Amino acid sequence: MNRSNTGANLPALRNHNAALVLDLLRAAGEAGISRLELAERTGLTPQAVSKITARLRDEGTATEAGRRASTGGKPRTVLKLVPSAAHAIGLHLDRDELTAVLVDLAGTLVGARTVPLDLGAEPSCVVEAAAAEAEALTGGRRVLGVGVAMPGPLDHDSGVLHRVTGFPHWNGFPLRDALAERLGRKVFLDKDTNAAALGLALRAGTRAGSFAYLHLGTGLGAGLVLGGALHRGARTGAGEFGHQTILLGGPACGCGGRGCIEALCLASVARGDIAAAARFLGVGAANLVGLLDIDEILLGGRTVTADQDTFVRGVAAVVEERARRGGAPEVPVRPAAGGPHAVAEGAAQLVLVPVFGRANVAYPQA
Repeated sequence: MNRSNTGANLPALRNHNAALVLDLLRAAGEAGISRLELAERTGLTPQAVSKITARLRDEGTATEAGRRASTGGKPRTVLKLVPSAAHAIGLHLDRDELTAVLVDLAGTLVGARTVPLDLGAEPSCVVEAAAAEAEALTGGRRVLGVGVAMPGPLDHDSGVLHRVTGFPHWNGFPLRDALAERLGRKVFLDKDTNAAALGLALRAGTRAGSFAYLHLGTGLGAGLVLGGALHRGARTGAGEFGHQTILLGGPACGCGGRGCIEALCLASVARGDIAAAARFLGVGAANLVGLLDIDEILLGGRTVTADQDTFVRGVAAVVEERARRGGAPEVPVRPAAGGPHAVAEGAAQLVLVPVFGRANVAYPQA
């Protein structure tokens, strides 16, 4: 559900109102924004804005960015966000490696580390490895929390894992709470595809109102942004894209089924037939376009990155052919931005979006 950018002058909403102001400061960038503009855009009174900005300046989160001429009267003082005032850590727990990133309040990458990981190890060992990498990046900085992204299925709301494909021993493990207890920090947990989709949606270059991010790495899943908001579903299980059956009696999949897109793609890659993997992925992408009427398909993940052009061309060919058959407009297929840290940086955004009052809302304000 999209939030309004109008504040409310009630004590119970003090943090909400501060988040509205912080969000506008972040959107303004280095150019900054005046208190009067903040009041106009949030609907808060000038007095309320002055109190909030004074508190943010005392905390070191905002600072003056100069003065701007006004129509009559004295020049207005312009304020801007101080990105280095606080940070967030993002962890991507993949099946065979762990990527940790540190980002500032603006979402800018400050540091990154990648180390081997065995997701099949005992959960306590994985928790310890994740905690060690998070602590290695902290460096005495003010850290607001840690976002964790990993293969699903899982329950985002409770922070509990389900039967992670290929690793059923994770079923029922409260990863979010276990890591929070180990680190003494707030922890957020989501699927890797959701984290990546959130990060992509927050990038200025991503303007489609609805898109699917298809992640093919050690597994296959989808992150869905519908109507400008990350879509997790009523039970936070949306996006298990890789486990739709498209070939009855096909190869066995780690989920226990047969003929899943994930199994077909990975089997094709294993035998070196990237074109076939791209076609299988294209079938699933075309199904999503027909089902959800999305505006754009974005492709990412290590396997896609290794032969990006082949995957983009192959998926686009299937999607375009399906569109021609139905007389529908073509939906563009593009490589996702973000590079090798896209999932981990999206995980860090799980920490930051509540700070700026955005919850599931994906796009920055104009």
